[in-house]
Amino acid sequence: MTITEIKDAKELAMHNEYTEDVAVSNQLDILELDAIEQTPTGKFVWLVTLTASIAGALFGYDTGIISAVLVYLGTDLDGRVMNAGEKEAITSLCSGGAFFGAIMAGLTADKYGRKAGIYVGCLLFTIGAILQGASYTFAQMCVGRLIVGLGVGSAAMIAPLYIAEIAPTKYRGRMIGLNNMSITGGQVISYAIGAGFAHVPNGWRYMVGLGGVPSIALACLLPFCPESPRQLIFRGREDEAKKVFARVFHSATEEQINNKIRLIKSSIEQDITVTEGKTRWQLIKELHTVPRNLRALVVACGLMVVSQMSGFNTLMYYSSTLFALVGFSNPTAVGLVVAGTNFVMTAINGFVVDPWGRRKVLVTLSWGMSAGLLAVAVAFVYIPINTATLELEQSTVSTAAIVVLVFIIWFVIFYGVTVGNTAWMSTDFFSHEVRSMGTMWLTCSCWASNVIVSSTFLTQMHSLTPCGTFGFYAAICFIGWLLIIFFYPEVSGLTIDETTEVFDKPTFKMVSEARKLRKERQAAGQLLKVEKSMGGH
Repeated sequence: MTITEIKDAKELAMHNEYTEDVAVSNQLDILELDAIEQTPTGKFVWLVTLTASIAGALFGYDTGIISAVLVYLGTDLDGRVMNAGEKEAITSLCSGGAFFGAIMAGLTADKYGRKAGIYVGCLLFTIGAILQGASYTFAQMCVGRLIVGLGVGSAAMIAPLYIAEIAPTKYRGRMIGLNNMSITGGQVISYAIGAGFAHVPNGWRYMVGLGGVPSIALACLLPFCPESPRQLIFRGREDEAKKVFARVFHSATEEQINNKIRLIKSSIEQDITVTEGKTRWQLIKELHTVPRNLRALVVACGLMVVSQMSGFNTLMYYSSTLFALVGFSNPTAVGLVVAGTNFVMTAINGFVVDPWGRRKVLVTLSWGMSAGLLAVAVAFVYIPINTATLELEQSTVSTAAIVVLVFIIWFVIFYGVTVGNTAWMSTDFFSHEVRSMGTMWLTCSCWASNVIVSSTFLTQMHSLTPCGTFGFYAAICFIGWLLIIFFYPEVSGLTIDETTEVFDKPTFKMVSEARKLRKERQAAGQLLKVEKSMGGH
């Protein structure tokens, strides 16, 4: 190496060291302004999160209950048994309604606030439940399912957005995860109620009608919940935001609360400068044309599509039909085992996702979904099923049927602890100016792919055979795992504003940029602790 090259190398090293010091210094400044995040969090924010999560439980209940309803409808609609196409229509209309409900909520979330969208969702859930319970024709049932779907889409879009904006940084993943636990909890309750009313005359009417009870409860509790503090600051209502932060961080000093508001206000002012004079349509356009926004959108929606196209919702919508197909005499009760497993694994994800990290959870465990579904596909080879009628050609539960159940539970274990919960946490990927619309598209991607799965599953079972159908879903899960490894960045531990910086980097550098930001924040945090301990002496 020449003397010139040595000098250049030294200068480069000094430059890199300086750049790193500046980055740590900037992180230190942010941490000092954001010191409120290190103070204890009281019960208040958890109670607010639990209340908002009732919307998630409604989402889970109304998507899960249809599994039992399809089995016990009998001839109650139009005096005849529904065919496969009509069952797919009844099921998928909820997902279709949810798609448009998410758009409706996304377009109004900034203008009318986060809570207003949840109120609208409550109204739609209640009306839809009444219409379904009172249905005597296929058309009436479809209308009821569509209206409930609008409520599901609204709740699925607004609830995680609201929770992400009110949650302290250190608990944000867990609190959004609590909403997801409520979704799976709602599904468990729906299966339990489905099993309980299975042999009650017109029991399916009670199943769908009871979906209106939690929505009324949520509407009664919402007045006790504050608006998102970010939304209050955005609207210039800083005094109200201070009161919210004082309740969320009950031990915080007035200076810490003021610093937090300054930090959020600075971030919002930057966003306003960027979006000043722009229409909603222009912002939607920028969500797809500005590179950082597009990267966040593709990663967030990509993970969501993988979670929905994995085939999991075929179990939520058709598990009773599926387990009856392989010979189980009480398919709804068997479906309850699947829903219960998902609930437990979602809870486990909620506990580990913040301390362990979202990316680590996904990369380490997502492979298990494709392995489980591949085993299910192989097991179906040995189950004699008439693909024309989807009827079992034997009267006993075979070993292969037990293998199907075991590996479906295996699949649900890996699904619940990985993409099932984590996909809904991507709300914080989007910068403030496009966050509500980014969350809207995130939710829309959920329901668009959900419509595809729910409206084609029975048809696939006929045309591709059960073996081919589950092999198809196994392939999607495997491809999804590979995409996660290359493109999903680790944002756990970063503030909601820092998270968006990750997507300023080119696509193949997002993972390394997130690692670098987390390292800088940890270094700044350690330095801050040292300075405080020295100051204390």
